[in-house]
Amino acid sequence: MLIQSPHDPSFIQNPYDFYDHARASGPVAFWKDYGMLAAFDHATVHALLRDKRLGRAVPESRKTPIPDHLSAFYAVEQHSLLELEPHEHTRLRRLVLHAFTSRRIAGLAPDIEAICADLLSNMSKGPFDLIPAYCQLVPVRVIARLLGVPESLAPDLLRWSSAMVAMYQAGRTRAIEDAANTAAVEFADFLRGYIEERRSDPADDLISELIAAQDDAGRLSPDEMIATIVLLLNAGHEATVHSLGNSVKCLIETETVGALGPDTRDNTVEELLRFTPPLHMFTRYAYETMEVGGHTLNPGDEIALMLGAAGRDPAVFADPHQFDPARTKPAHLAFGGGLHFCVGAPLARLEMQIALPALFNYAPNLQIAKPPQFADSYHFHKLDELVVEAV
Repeated sequence: MLIQSPHDPSFIQNPYDFYDHARASGPVAFWKDYGMLAAFDHATVHALLRDKRLGRAVPESRKTPIPDHLSAFYAVEQHSLLELEPHEHTRLRRLVLHAFTSRRIAGLAPDIEAICADLLSNMSKGPFDLIPAYCQLVPVRVIARLLGVPESLAPDLLRWSSAMVAMYQAGRTRAIEDAANTAAVEFADFLRGYIEERRSDPADDLISELIAAQDDAGRLSPDEMIATIVLLLNAGHEATVHSLGNSVKCLIETETVGALGPDTRDNTVEELLRFTPPLHMFTRYAYETMEVGGHTLNPGDEIALMLGAAGRDPAVFADPHQFDPARTKPAHLAFGGGLHFCVGAPLARLEMQIALPALFNYAPNLQIAKPPQFADSYHFHKLDELVVEAV
């Protein structure tokens, strides 16, 4: 049995010592603080992400009445790709990928470059907090362009996303729940009206593509479109913000900014995602009795798949606690895997591949001006702030 509070200050700043300890005791262990089994090694996490005996949809035996103060939040969540399993998941994901194509994502590269250039041209030399000045604004403005909504709406998108994603942090409060529900109401109301506008006046944007997919297939409802757009904002934006912040910290501290050159940039981004991923835990429910790492999962049991621990597994990665941009070992699991592999992974990669070199081309001698601290926000591993200055 493992005992480790996710709110412990030492764990918040460095969860990897705990992961090493947990992994040494066996691939799977019961984490008392979460009341569930957890898998810590790469092989087990990789296998369970793809095991169809596990899923994200809450089994009937685990469902509880939804409180009134969260009705709007869960009205959106019930149609989310993240919370569905086949056949509904298969149908919805196929329609989403019909709109969210690799061509559309690649076509965003000039927009991302322009957004980064605009932000950097107005950036202070410091000291200043890079998170709100750059790491938050790049992905939220990209999402706005992808959806086809005015970039002036970015502050609202950012506020809605932050409020809703906070629901997944350990130890959420009633205030967090109320804020998430309010955000769900406001975001869904805006999207419902905007979808109707695009229905009568289509454009070259993702919302218009989702409407077209609905017309062609006849099976994508407005509620499903809303849930999909909310997921793309929340999952895509939140993870990219933290990936950018964590990456800048890592590159400066390890003095490896030079690894962002044209020939090495893409590999460096993959190593950053392995070494300092934004999401450390992703849970699944068992749909049948199964043995995992010497433990029994019964139908309805939940298990934590420790993505952050899998990326530091010495059985797969030599010197796993060493940041090595030249590493060419097997792929990390930062974007999950299997049916629920992150649909926004190509966009997140593209944003990092453009935004990180742009930042350091603008300020090649960027330095950390204040010791950075990670936030009490597990299962996200993100910085409270990143105060930097161009010297």
